[in-house]
Amino acid sequence: MVGMRQLLVFAERDDAEEVAETLGEWFAALGVPRVVRETLAGEDDAESAQWLVVVEGLDEGALAKVDELVERYEGWREAG
Repeated sequence: MVGMRQLLVFAERDDAEEVAETLGEWFAALGVPRVVRETLAGEDDAESAQWLVVVEGLDEGALAKVDELVERYEGWREAG
């Protein structure tokens, strides 16, 4: 299925920004994905926030490549 939104989740902002830049280079037609901060529900500690890279429009073949990149940065992918 092409076009489903994917959320790439990271603990560190730098990791999320590097992945977003890399994806922007790999899939130039999609542009550079945006990086957003997500505070976990019920968490008061700002250190508990996760960094998300929001990606849309990739097919299954591209997602396999994305998964390899995300794992290198100790993150994971969720359908969003």
